[in-house]
Amino acid sequence: MLPREEILKGIENRETVARVIDLAEQAIKTWEVVLTDFLSPPELLEIQQSFSILTEIHILAWGGYPQAERQRIAMARSELPLEQSQVTIAVLDIAGNFLFDTATHRDFLGSMLGTGIVREKTGDINLLGERGAQAIVVPELVEFLELNLIQVRSVPVKTQCIDLSEVKIREPKKKELTTVEASLRLDAIASAGFGMSRSKMADLITGGDVRVNWKEITQASSQVKSGDLIAIRGKGRLEVGDIAVTKKQRYRVQLTRYI
Repeated sequence: MLPREEILKGIENRETVARVIDLAEQAIKTWEVVLTDFLSPPELLEIQQSFSILTEIHILAWGGYPQAERQRIAMARSELPLEQSQVTIAVLDIAGNFLFDTATHRDFLGSMLGTGIVREKTGDINLLGERGAQAIVVPELVEFLELNLIQVRSVPVKTQCIDLSEVKIREPKKKELTTVEASLRLDAIASAGFGMSRSKMADLITGGDVRVNWKEITQASSQVKSGDLIAIRGKGRLEVGDIAVTKKQRYRVQLTRYI
């Protein structure tokens, strides 16, 4: 079977990846396509990297639309074809009048989990302003949530399944900027990109709120490089672009912030 210990070596999300290995071995044994639940970006990254060395099996991730953060993975023997349509998902429209009682992502997720389901069964939740939200879930939960998800905050809602083509995606706002720094330390680059003091950024980093390429980084002195993606909970993402050295031996860094 699969080289479990080799795959798990150095893995941060060890329990999740171990479960996925079990599913992969099931796919190999049964010659069937096997699906995971929804995975977070850090989990996806580790699985995609660790499974890339395997020849017995291939995987395909999908979360309903190209920018989806939370995705399911389909796995099959390498001899079998894999298509996006095999990663089954469903979309729920959660409609209500939120004009006078605005609901956040946390509110919608909390109400969904309050029905008794677990986080792994839900994908992305996209807010639609005063009219509600759309949530991506595993298909087997549709009927249950249509019956049981009837309120978010103080607002009564109607929950119903809609077609994937009706998913409304808000394109993230982009802001291009350039900074010149004495070093490529994470706290220096991130504080410039997110427009906050370096000391506050250092606190966020040591507090575990900052991820680089979806991996938690707790050292403010960590070095960044071109192509890195820096994410902070609740504050969006920052992509590190071209890096050039100035005549004064400082670093001119192109940044793109996504809000």
